[in-house]
Amino acid sequence: MKFILDKKFFQEKNIRSGYAIAFVLLLVCYCLIFWGNKKLKEHSDALVHTNIVITQLEVLLSDLKDAETGFRGYMVIKDKQFLQPYNEGTKKIAGGIAQLRGLTIDNAEQQRRIDTLNKLIVKKLDIMKRGLQLFQNSDYAISDSTTKLSYEGKKVMDDTRQCVERMKAFEQNLLDVRTENVNSYTSAIKVINITSLLLAFILIAYSIMTYNRENRLKRESDKTALLYREELEEKVKDLKEANAELKELRRNEKFAVTGRIARTIAHEVKNPLTNINLAAEQLKELVAPGQESDMLFDMMVRNGNRINQLVSDLLNSTKVSELKVNTVSINELLDEALERAKDRIELTNVKVEKNYTPGTCNVSVDKEQIKIAFLNLIVNAVEATEPGTGKLNLKTENRFNKCVVTIADNGKGIEEEDLQKLFEPYFTGKPKGTGLGLTHTQTIILNHKGSIYVDSKPGKGTTFEITLDFA
Repeated sequence: MKFILDKKFFQEKNIRSGYAIAFVLLLVCYCLIFWGNKKLKEHSDALVHTNIVITQLEVLLSDLKDAETGFRGYMVIKDKQFLQPYNEGTKKIAGGIAQLRGLTIDNAEQQRRIDTLNKLIVKKLDIMKRGLQLFQNSDYAISDSTTKLSYEGKKVMDDTRQCVERMKAFEQNLLDVRTENVNSYTSAIKVINITSLLLAFILIAYSIMTYNRENRLKRESDKTALLYREELEEKVKDLKEANAELKELRRNEKFAVTGRIARTIAHEVKNPLTNINLAAEQLKELVAPGQESDMLFDMMVRNGNRINQLVSDLLNSTKVSELKVNTVSINELLDEALERAKDRIELTNVKVEKNYTPGTCNVSVDKEQIKIAFLNLIVNAVEATEPGTGKLNLKTENRFNKCVVTIADNGKGIEEEDLQKLFEPYFTGKPKGTGLGLTHTQTIILNHKGSIYVDSKPGKGTTFEITLDFA
C-alpha cells in the first residue's frame, strides 16, 4: 500500500512539474511575441517614416519643377496663367523644407543636406525671380542677361536634383535596412507563434495523456482498494467466525466442567446424605416418641430431602440425556411453548409479535425438551418486561442453512458483567429463582448440537438467539 502511495505521489509531482514547465514555456513565448510585436511596430513606424521622407523629397522636387515649368511657359507664351504653378510651387516649397527638417531632426547628416538643398532651392527661386523681372523689364523679350540667368538656373537645378537624389539614396538605404529588420522580426514572430501553437498542442496532448493516465491510475487504485476492502472484510468475517467458535468452545468447555462438578457433587453429597437419612430413621425407632424429638427428626429428613432435590436438579440441568428425536416444525414448537406460558402473558398484558418464516424451519429435535427450553426463555422475557407495556417478539428464519430462532423482549435488560455469568448454575437475578433455568436451557440446546447466544443492553431489552440444524 505504501508503495502505491509513493508511486502516486511521484506521478503527481511529475505531472505538476510537466504542467509548470509547459506554462513557463508558453509564458516565455508570449513575452517574446509581445516584445517582437513591439519591435516590429517600432521598425514599421521607422519604415513608414523613411517612405514619408522619400515621398516628401519627391514632392519638393516636383514643386520646384512645377515652378520652373510655369516660369518657362510664361516666358514663351507670355501669358500670366503660366505663373500660377510658379506662384503655388514657390509657396509649397517653404512648407516642404520645414516638413523635411522635422522628419529628419534625429539625423544630423540629412539635416546638413537639407541645409544645402534649402540654399540651392532659395538660389534657384532667386534666379527665376530675377529672370522674371529682367523679362518684364526688357518688354517681354529674352535678353542676353536672361539667357545667362537661364544657364545659371539650369546648373542650380541640376545641383538640386543631385542633392535630392543623394538624400533619397540615403533614405533608400535606411529603407532597405528597416525593411530587412521588419522582415526579420516578422519571421521571428511567425516562428514564435508556430512554437507557441506547437506548445499549446503539446500541452493539450499532455493534458489528454495525463487525464487518461490519471483515470487509469484511479481505476487501478479503486480496484486495489476494493481488493483490500474485500480482503479486510474476509478477514473480519474469519475473525468473527473464529471468535464465535472460540466462544462456543469456551461455552462447551464451561458446560463440560460444570457437568463434571455437578456429577462430583452429586456423588459426594448423595451418599453421605443417604446415610444421614437412614441414621435418622433408625434413631427415630430407638428414641422414645415425643413432640420435640419427632419435630427434630422431621426437620432432619425434610432438609435432607431438600438437599437431595437441589443436587438432583443440578445434576439434571447439566447432564447429557438421551433424546427422543422427531422431525417437527419449529414454528409449532414455539406456539406450543407460548400456549404453556399463556397465563403469565395474559396476567402481565404482554404484546406478542410473531415473525415466522413458513415452511422452512423443520428440525429433528426432542419436542418436549426443546419446548422446555423455549418456555424458560419466554417466561424469563415476560418477567423482565413492565406489565402493560411489555413486548415479546418471536422470529424464525433460515440463515446460512441453519434454523435460527430469536426470542426478544423490551424489558430492563442485563448488565454487561452479568451476561458473562448468565448460564452458570445458581446465578439468578430473580428474588425467588433457583438459577438453574438458563443452565438447563443451554444444556438442552447443546444436547441438540445447537448454539445459544444472548445480547442485552440495560434499558433496551434482551435478545436470545438459538441456532439448530435443519432436519
